[in-house]
Amino acid sequence: MTSLADERLIELLNGGESERVDLKESLRGGASESAREAICAFSNDLPGYGEPGAVFVGVRDDGSPTGAAVSDETLRRLADMKTDGNILPPPSMTVRKIRFRGAEVAAVVVQPSDSPPVRFRGRIHVRIGPRRGVAAAQDERILNERRRHGDIPFDTRPLRSTKLSDLDTLYFEREYLTRAFAPDILEANDRSIEEQLAATKMIHSPDEPIPTVLGILVLGKDPQWFLPGAYVQFLRFGGAESFDVIDSQEVRGTVADVLRRLDDKLVSHNRIAVDFISSPIERRTSPYPIDAIRQIVRNAVMHRAYEGTNAPVHVHWRDDRIEVISPGGLFGSVTRDNIGKGGAVDYRNPNLADAMKTLGFVQRFGLGIPLAQRLLRESGNPPAEFQADAGNVRAVIRALPGWRS
Repeated sequence: MTSLADERLIELLNGGESERVDLKESLRGGASESAREAICAFSNDLPGYGEPGAVFVGVRDDGSPTGAAVSDETLRRLADMKTDGNILPPPSMTVRKIRFRGAEVAAVVVQPSDSPPVRFRGRIHVRIGPRRGVAAAQDERILNERRRHGDIPFDTRPLRSTKLSDLDTLYFEREYLTRAFAPDILEANDRSIEEQLAATKMIHSPDEPIPTVLGILVLGKDPQWFLPGAYVQFLRFGGAESFDVIDSQEVRGTVADVLRRLDDKLVSHNRIAVDFISSPIERRTSPYPIDAIRQIVRNAVMHRAYEGTNAPVHVHWRDDRIEVISPGGLFGSVTRDNIGKGGAVDYRNPNLADAMKTLGFVQRFGLGIPLAQRLLRESGNPPAEFQADAGNVRAVIRALPGWRS
């Protein structure tokens, strides 16, 4: 990753809009959307510079600064463009304030993606010179070709033991595509099914239609045949420390199947107590806010290691707590000091995260754990605890104090 010093950013600014520079006077009106389009285009790096691009806010088209102060709110809005779920996979970018000709300017530095194509709301944006637009079919093929020759994440590596018939292409066409792409893009589509699968990283390429890990996880007819650990083991124990199992299930299928079936299992065990006595209004309580459990379980499925292990995600439900154990230790910028505290976001499986967002299981990247902690706090539960070692990450969710099963 190339880091640009302020001096280099000022050099780029002095050159005006180009293949690597986009200028915005402010984020008012449609400028916020066009800034996201520019971030998407710089992530795709169609010209192949291998160098970061930059979006500058507070600069007119003629290259002169507006002179307006750059507020913390502006910097926050720009930073949120990384994780608000509109640009997929999430771009690698930094946001900071610089001085340019005596005025403040916000700079968004965007790194070329290791796994193009990157989309903004279902469209692949690219940049050629100062022009920004939606990728043509040939542009998309170039980006797919570049991805195949890069150091790609495990979730987009081809599984050589699989073939195209191992994917449910009917589900892909009827369900996944309609969620992944804007309607006008689909209406204008003249690509083959192989080209569509390659564009969404479900297969290696149109010419070599071998399903990827992502394709098997999302569209596989029998995902666990090829990825034996890609399931969730649910166990309900008969006490706080007992190992007597009173309910168990291996939750299998595609990622969507696993999460939906597991939701049903979690709801069935989250018993609701009804109080008619202590208040004239009926009060209902449960040991856990169900949405908090969902967020933590989905986080485990998204961030677990699928490479080098056949272990499933474990969900152990006891009388006083739930333990969610995810195979694979900490990854990237997430450490023992910041795990579970929000602010640190990294992706072992960036394209699976993209697919889960497309399928509606993730609303916004980086907010799953903070949202779970907020829901636990609001319901009176203790905060979730996170522990990690080289092999696993464990989340412990404790029941509402005083709750009795």
